[in-house]
Amino acid sequence: MKRFLQAKGRLRAGEMNRTEAAYRDYLEQQKNAGLILKYWFERFTWKIASNRCSYTPDFLVMRPDKTLELHEVKGSLKIFQEDAKVKCKVCADECPIPLFIVTPKPKKEGGGWNVQAF
Repeated sequence: MKRFLQAKGRLRAGEMNRTEAAYRDYLEQQKNAGLILKYWFERFTWKIASNRCSYTPDFLVMRPDKTLELHEVKGSLKIFQEDAKVKCKVCADECPIPLFIVTPKPKKEGGGWNVQAF
């Protein structure tokens, strides 16, 4: 069986890292409280320029009024790499669904999540 090499720290498509899993748990709480209807992980891919350039948001979220949002989860804004910023920017400009960047708040600030429109 052939193994594909991935950059250190990269997971296969469809696998969540710890931050994404923690945000999924938060979304599940939001769903149980009636603040969102549904959410999906890596549900679709937005083609940016060609078949080789695309962007897959972490979460697609449906609000109770059936509006949709894209949520991109990052460990911090400091590690938000330039290529990811460009892809998010293009998606935010072209896609009719609002895009939000989500980062965890430090525990010393009470925890939770920072949600920033992109």
